[in-house]
Amino acid sequence: MTVVEQTTPAAPAKQKQVSQSYWALVWWKFKRNRIAVLGGILLLSFYFGFVFIPEFLSPYELNHTSDFVEAPPTKLHFIDTEGKFHLQPFVYGMERKLDFKTRARTYVEDTTRMYPISLFIHGDEYKLLGFIPSDLHLYGVDQKANPEAIVLIMGADALGRDWFTRILYGGRLSLMIGLIGQVMTIIFGMTLGVMSGYYGGMIDQVIQRTTEFLNAFPDIPLFMALAAAIPTFWSPIAVYFMLTIILSFVRWGGLARQVRGLILSLREREYVLAAKSAGASDARIMFRHLLPGTMSHVIVIATLAIPGMILSETALSWLGLGLRAPLTSWGVLLQDAATVRAIHTTPWELWTVPFILVTILAYNMLGDGLRDALDPYGTR
Repeated sequence: MTVVEQTTPAAPAKQKQVSQSYWALVWWKFKRNRIAVLGGILLLSFYFGFVFIPEFLSPYELNHTSDFVEAPPTKLHFIDTEGKFHLQPFVYGMERKLDFKTRARTYVEDTTRMYPISLFIHGDEYKLLGFIPSDLHLYGVDQKANPEAIVLIMGADALGRDWFTRILYGGRLSLMIGLIGQVMTIIFGMTLGVMSGYYGGMIDQVIQRTTEFLNAFPDIPLFMALAAAIPTFWSPIAVYFMLTIILSFVRWGGLARQVRGLILSLREREYVLAAKSAGASDARIMFRHLLPGTMSHVIVIATLAIPGMILSETALSWLGLGLRAPLTSWGVLLQDAATVRAIHTTPWELWTVPFILVTILAYNMLGDGLRDALDPYGTR
């Protein structure tokens, strides 16, 4: 007699539910684009480091001066003069010498003085995020034990200030003026663009002729004229905000025209007609029903336009018409490298240029990736 074992049927495996919403598809397609992800990571790193914690990342405070005027970048060493390897990097002391024939200032290493470079070292006092007192820096030398020690990984300027520190602080203003300026541009462009496309008629004519009037002027002369109107007795912070408003005022026209074109194609859709028949106000239809349909396009335009804002501020400050000392931005720093003498004697002051280029490339990589991701049903 055989016994038949009865087995209970296995429970069906639970399948993982995958969201098929529009934004889920956008994120899925965006993260597959490695170049766009790299651009986003670079920008997040730049904004976090340059805007929020430049005091911590830099070895000195912004206005920290030294006797090493226009000193070249200090060399990091792991092997001393006796051939002994050190796990902790160090720098030698520097001595300033003057060539009486050429009247040139030179610096030579003093191998009898060796200063180790440490992480998370105490130095100049500052306020993190503007209100947290601290004196902790990412790296540096112990100046309390060795007051004559200094580390200048990107050299020093004409006042003996660390150039790397100035680049970090300058990035804060340059990056923020691009971001704040583009936010204001989006507000102006989207508001006027949706009004132009929805109402049409005389309102459309006035807005479009205004954009054509602004676009008729070359950018640099128009920037120069508007920036020159800023009173010289204003405080640097007031100049900063006024320059941001000027850049936003000049740049909103292109976005307004593109939003207008999108609104023209959306205002006759069924859901808009349904909102009208339900008695919705014009403001509700424009900003609740029509404007969200343009957001994917606006996001791409914004990421591609922010580099233009940064370059405009850099160009104006380099020409002396934008931000001025004591404010520090990348454009202000480029003024120090604007002469043939500076390029010949202090070429390390051109280190500002790679930071600008990397920022612009990162924005372009991110914008190109967002353009493809926001069309998840496309073939690309």
